[in-house]
Amino acid sequence: MDAESIKTMRKDKNDLQQKANEFKKKRDMLHEKSKNMAKERDELNVKIRKIRNQISETKKRRDDYNERVKHAKEQRNGILKNHFDLKKKIKDLERDKSSALGVNLNKLKQNLRKLENEQMTQPMSPDKEKKLIETIKDIHMKIKEQEEELNKDPKLKKALEEKKILKQKAEKQHEIVEKIAKKAQEEHQSMVELLGQLDNLIKRTTEIQENIVTTKIEADAVHKEFINYVNSIHELEKKIVAIEKKKDQKKKMATVSAAKREAYEIYERFKKGEKLSTEDLMILQKAGLL
Repeated sequence: MDAESIKTMRKDKNDLQQKANEFKKKRDMLHEKSKNMAKERDELNVKIRKIRNQISETKKRRDDYNERVKHAKEQRNGILKNHFDLKKKIKDLERDKSSALGVNLNKLKQNLRKLENEQMTQPMSPDKEKKLIETIKDIHMKIKEQEEELNKDPKLKKALEEKKILKQKAEKQHEIVEKIAKKAQEEHQSMVELLGQLDNLIKRTTEIQENIVTTKIEADAVHKEFINYVNSIHELEKKIVAIEKKKDQKKKMATVSAAKREAYEIYERFKKGEKLSTEDLMILQKAGLL
């Protein structure tokens, strides 16, 4: 009965060991998976730190360019104000000079624009159009003569030269503003792209971390099952050892009993006066009967 019981328990132990090995393998695979994910997460965190530094540097450059744009615009606006003031001054000088010459240059120019518009937009007979063209031509000549006279005035000539210089300065300053603003926009666009990359990386690391936690929970559950199987194996081993020990004790007791019976039989022969061999004497001595 004991032999059959031990055989059954040994089979159960092998089955349990097979299950334990399967759970151990699965647990180790989950640990390896978690380890690989942690490695990927750490590598992404290195990239995140690098991109954050790039964003900080890009933002600093963008803000610096924006500050320079602000300063350049202030300079450009100052030039434009001077240009506007000078245009007003020139207009006043032209008006005063025209009044002195008895001709209103502004009215001539207004009249010219009106007649040119009339020629382009209104239908008219060939004769009327011919007369209109002659009138326009005469006004052009008067304006040209008037401007030539005005240009002879030293104050007006100087103001016109200054106006030309201010216009060139304003145009150049505007180019500087646009150039710096373009660089600021490029840095801003780079920062937006980096922020997009950062957002994607953070989402990915969050996803990986969640998977790591889930995997570790699963690995802990599998490990717990593995330990349960190991404990069951140990319990079976204890039972097998206990049964085998009991079996050995019975066998030993049986051996001792047989030896004692043999010793008593020899002792009875000794009491009857039978001759004993050396081996018989040693058995009696061992049994404590001599």
